[in-house]
Amino acid sequence: MAALDDLISQIPDESLRERIRAEVKRANRQKKFGLVFEEHLPEATPLYDIPVKRGSVVATKDGQVTDIYYVEKIEDGQAACFHKATKERVVLPVDALVCVAQFGEPIYPYLQPLDTVCNAPDSDLWHTLIEADNYHALQLLEYLYAGKVDCIYIDPPYNTGARDWKYNNDYVDGNDTYRHSKWLSMMEKRLRIAKRLLNPAESVLIVTIDEKEYLHLGCLLEELFPEARIQMVSSVINRKGVAKAREFSRCDEYLFFVMMGEAGPALTDDNMLDSDGNSTPSGTTWLPMRRAGTNSLRKDRPRLCYPIYADVKTERIVKVGEFLPPEEKIENNYRITDGLVEIWPVKTNGDEGRWQLQGDTVMSRVSMGTVKAVPKSNGTWTIQYLNEGALKEIDEGTLVVTGRDANGVLIVERSSAKSVAAKSIWNKVTHDATANGTNLIAKIIGNSRFSFPKSLYAEHDAIRFFVASNPDALIIDFFAGSGTTLHAVNLLNAEDGGHRRCILVTNNEVSADEAKALTERGFQPGDEEWNKLGIARYVTWPRTVCSIEGHDVNGKPLKGDYITSGEEPMHMADGFKANAAFFKLGFLDKNAVALGRQFKELLPVLWLKAGAHGPCPALEETAEAPDMLVLHPLPRVNEISVDVDDDPRAVYFKQVQYAVYVRMALILTLLNIHVD
Repeated sequence: MAALDDLISQIPDESLRERIRAEVKRANRQKKFGLVFEEHLPEATPLYDIPVKRGSVVATKDGQVTDIYYVEKIEDGQAACFHKATKERVVLPVDALVCVAQFGEPIYPYLQPLDTVCNAPDSDLWHTLIEADNYHALQLLEYLYAGKVDCIYIDPPYNTGARDWKYNNDYVDGNDTYRHSKWLSMMEKRLRIAKRLLNPAESVLIVTIDEKEYLHLGCLLEELFPEARIQMVSSVINRKGVAKAREFSRCDEYLFFVMMGEAGPALTDDNMLDSDGNSTPSGTTWLPMRRAGTNSLRKDRPRLCYPIYADVKTERIVKVGEFLPPEEKIENNYRITDGLVEIWPVKTNGDEGRWQLQGDTVMSRVSMGTVKAVPKSNGTWTIQYLNEGALKEIDEGTLVVTGRDANGVLIVERSSAKSVAAKSIWNKVTHDATANGTNLIAKIIGNSRFSFPKSLYAEHDAIRFFVASNPDALIIDFFAGSGTTLHAVNLLNAEDGGHRRCILVTNNEVSADEAKALTERGFQPGDEEWNKLGIARYVTWPRTVCSIEGHDVNGKPLKGDYITSGEEPMHMADGFKANAAFFKLGFLDKNAVALGRQFKELLPVLWLKAGAHGPCPALEETAEAPDMLVLHPLPRVNEISVDVDDDPRAVYFKQVQYAVYVRMALILTLLNIHVD
């Protein structure tokens, strides 16, 4: 750095010199190791619910939201504005403008009720769909559920280079040289909040991805969740494969499981590798007691190198001997004396090893029936034992003790259900994204509504590994897309009678083609015709309603059965005993918030804060919000707008006016001075 500083100091242009010095200083603060990427911040958020008035910061609805104007005055529906960057003055129609909040400015979100579906009026379980940019929705959810979420499942945009995701209100495509950096920046900001939502004691974050970003995502997760256990699973989603020039035909994608605290996948009766659904027993319950791998030699733990004596005829362990002094070599392995075989922890290559257990512990375990001697056909012997994991499985019932042999050794069998750990490669027919994703969506809401939906059963399986034993789990998906996660949670609840609640967040983007067609017809973002073709209202919510009620968008009963492990079929037409509420995340005028005029709008937030039990309450239109007074010690900076000054409830001027007399009265009282 010293040499670099010397070179910078030689730059004659002072302005350029200071700019370069500042950039070097900023770069020097960046991470030296690990994942390094450019920070990209969203520069503005459109606030369609805020009326445009004098002093508003605005953008044009049909332009870039980052192209910002300030409103100087409004007359006859026309706004006189000047451009933030160019200072150019223009006159624009008020109807063509939308208020914006620049990054870092305080915004006041609220939830506007849009619709509900109630197929279980006697149940207090209500799922939630929020139409919103997920960054702002996550900020709200952090206020509501910090540290309380059991499972987060997300299927973010894969950043394949296609026009498949938006950032900073513009498409990021294959021509954008910063697309990896922008994608990482987008993900980092959301994952940081997601981490604060998760229960640190026991929870899981599940993220799906393909080969375009899985390396970057893996590094990002390692950096953000250093305390977690992270594992990646490969899942076959398209057996036919997707052929590409000069590439292998891709048939799978990846799932990252970020396991917090005590979280871990439950045992299952399906190893997930066999496509027919049959499980393959893990088999190795009894493990060699001679240590393998690192720290496994006699020199590492000399006192754990001792002989174990077993009866040659009965194979019963009789006793253990003393550890061998370091200077002596083991020369009597498998020696038979007086009918007892002498067994040492010598490796097959001749290296002197060591046991896993202390000698006195071995004899205690022999009496328990959890250590045994086993002869081999080549004349050698091995010592096997049930490790702590196996003992825990016995306590949990996944290993069942069916008796003892003649030596008192336990006879154990795996229970028929939940007997194996799932493999890290999933090869399930039910995970086919076409058959149980695209075709299922088409059955419910018609064709050509959503690209690349997940298989219902792929999500169901991923989630159930972590919430099967928690019937009251809270599950969040803030890249909700077509709404598969809520559908999967309802299916899981229907299978086991659970009471799990799901919160979905998705934006209401329209496709590029739809946006072009709507613009040509004279519509703008925020118009009803525009909104009703967005993903939240066109796909996610209709799918939620139809799957719960058991019919398609035309009201016809859904055909077919769900694929479950139960003996009785579960008909799609029966729907689910569940309820859901649909909200749009909006933004309130800060002056109206300051004056306490937004209680009605804040009710859904308070409902979610209280646990979303039962339907969301509503304030009657005729009901009056509680009156209030606005106090402030003054001087004011910018926390209260001057627009509030004329409201009769704003009493801060009187507050200051009378403050002198109040202080005088307090002082006289404290000094016990009476004034006539």
